[in-house]
Amino acid sequence: MTLRVTNTLTGEREPFEPQDPDSVLLYYCGLTTSDPAHLGHARGWVHVDVMHRWLEHVGYDVRHVENFTDVNEKIVARVGEDGESEADVADHYIAQTIRDMRSLNLRRTEVYPRVSEHVPEIIDIVETLIEKGYAYEVDGSVYFDVTSFEDYGKLSNQDPEELDAQGDPDERSEKRNAADFALWKAGGVGEADIADHQHEAAAPPEEACETAQTWDSPWGEGRPGWHIECSAMSMTHLDDTIDIHVGGQDLVFPHHENEIAQSEAATGETFARYWLHVRLLETKGEKMSSSLGNFFTVSDFVAEHGANVARTFLLSTAYANSAVYSEETVEEAIERWEGLERGHQRAVEAADSTDAYAKVTDEALRDAVERTRTEFEAAMNDDFNTREALTALSDLATAVNRHVDDNEEYDYVALRRVIETFEDLGVGVLGLSFGGDTEGEVRVAEELANLVLSVREAEREAGNYDRADELRDELDALGVTVEDTDDGPVARF
Repeated sequence: MTLRVTNTLTGEREPFEPQDPDSVLLYYCGLTTSDPAHLGHARGWVHVDVMHRWLEHVGYDVRHVENFTDVNEKIVARVGEDGESEADVADHYIAQTIRDMRSLNLRRTEVYPRVSEHVPEIIDIVETLIEKGYAYEVDGSVYFDVTSFEDYGKLSNQDPEELDAQGDPDERSEKRNAADFALWKAGGVGEADIADHQHEAAAPPEEACETAQTWDSPWGEGRPGWHIECSAMSMTHLDDTIDIHVGGQDLVFPHHENEIAQSEAATGETFARYWLHVRLLETKGEKMSSSLGNFFTVSDFVAEHGANVARTFLLSTAYANSAVYSEETVEEAIERWEGLERGHQRAVEAADSTDAYAKVTDEALRDAVERTRTEFEAAMNDDFNTREALTALSDLATAVNRHVDDNEEYDYVALRRVIETFEDLGVGVLGLSFGGDTEGEVRVAEELANLVLSVREAEREAGNYDRADELRDELDALGVTVEDTDDGPVARF
């Protein structure tokens, strides 16, 4: 069965046909590193992770890139609270985000590019757009002229002449058209830019703004616009044309619309062939959002429920459908995961028991295995329908329970196929982990490492520096790097 995806660009469910029949170029718009990652972010991460896994499962070589936006006014607003500069705050949240990604058992992408390391590529694209007549400079800022790009609005189905103004109010007097958007912004960050984003613990606005990063450019000192960043990072690490661009539903306009315009105007090539948008995670009728304060962090959820429940919860609604966070939906995910885990465990125990025989045959269980694989494949090829894929595995767990409960002698061959199916599809594609709470084990390891750190500090305070160094070296041999900071030692795993 051919994979079909819902392409926002055409509004149609289409057969997926990459440029190269053997490989797929996949880009995902990543996190602006100004707040802890919440389950809304994780919904996108996990679904893109499963897309990656399924594409590899069916034989493609996948080059998957996801960025970190580490240059943003919201990051500057956290100065004094989570770091002493914009760069410090970004590093703080990037480290936290990577830990959250690992806790969710996400496969590593090819690279995680940061905006701050791609300013030269951004400037090159902006210069090209000016040379080609798609952009113009005003007092050190550069804007994209939306009327110069004939297909502007093709992703979001909007008429440029009917669009509201884009960008900050103080930009509007500089622009030729209200809908023009910034490619490069003159100067740094002003106090008004961060006023709505600061918390009480943050540094005074004037001090925070002084730490904002700026770069030299042909138009003077400044900072890149938001939209140009993803174009530069995608084209740097993938190609001028990619196969799949994924992002949240709320990014269709203006972010992705502007990505298309500036990228295709610069290269003359199609920027992305398939646009897939992960619909929102809602709670109490509202989008889960850092700005609204109605979010549940990834770290808290995983600490309470574990990675398997987290992934099961996030995959229980297909990416193209809106999802709801509530006590009921979380409980449903817990029950679904426990059913899958119990089915896998009973299959393992039965297969490894003396009651499993080579010549015992249960056609019902063997048929259930084949049906599960067929239904799972059909679900994933139907626009990555993870909810139906989970249902197929749950049906297999039910078949295992029936086989074990109804028989005194077990079909070893069928049970082995069941185990392989759980591990091939549940582990390999859905990223679940059967056979123990590995996240719990990781948490225990972290607690033990921190205990050793506290002993090391006590040795240092007592003047036993040789013993303190020995403890540090022993942790290092176990893969735990100790960094001595102004706030005390930190363990990096």
